[in-house]
Formats: sequence, structure tokens, C-alpha cells
Amino acid sequence: MNFPIRVYYEDTDHGGVVYYANYLKFMERGRTEFLRSHHIELDQIQAEYGVLFVVTEVNIRYKCAAHFNDMIHVETLLTQASGARIAFIQRIKKQQADGQVIMLTDASVQLACVHKDGRPCLIPKALLSILQQHIDKEA
Repeated sequence: MNFPIRVYYEDTDHGGVVYYANYLKFMERGRTEFLRSHHIELDQIQAEYGVLFVVTEVNIRYKCAAHFNDMIHVETLLTQASGARIAFIQRIKKQQADGQVIMLTDASVQLACVHKDGRPCLIPKALLSILQQHIDKEA
């Protein structure tokens, strides 16, 4: 799934370059929209099952910078959903004026399912079934 995001001034440093930590925010939005596109709403999961998903690991490579007013796209691919773990590959790209698409970042992101009190738990079976239908086996 690709999710478009416009880079605002608040996302940049005083030179108009996206601050490195903001790419993590963009990825969070991408994962949320990926889940939403499959009818999984995080607030409903918490209300219905009493669980949350927390990031446990991120490995990110920065390849090129985004700048103020760029339109970027967050690509989100689900690569694993089992037990208490969900894994994604996420890439942020932008299209240049000449039409060439360039990679800005790529990352692997691991999440764990936890109870509201922070204790690890298994992903509820109904939710796990939905997630497993959307694993990208080619990622």
C-alpha cells in the first residue's frame, strides 16, 4: 500500500530538509493507514480486545533527503504476522520533476502485541486471521 504525505514546514529543519526522526512519524502513518485499509482500527482493537501494538525494533536506512513541500509516498508491506509479532517493510519514495522515482528511506519495523498494562500477549485470533491474509510474500 502507498500512502501520500505532503512535507510541511513543521517536518523540516531550518534549511527545509526533513528532520531524520520525522521519517518514523511518516512510517507510523503508513502502518496505520495500511491497517485501516484492511478494516483494522487501532482504537477499536484496544476497545474490543484490550491489546495494543508497540514498536520493538526499527532498522532504517536513509538514502536521500525529502524537502519542504515535497509529495512523498510511504510504501508499507506486511511481511509477518504470527504469535505476538507483526513485521513490516516500509519505504519512503518521491517522484522527481523528471518523473524518476527515488528511494528516500527503507526500513524494517517490528511490532509486538501487548495488553494495556504492557505485558506481551498473542495477537487475537480473529485479528491474526485478517493480518495473515495481507502478508506480502514477495517482500
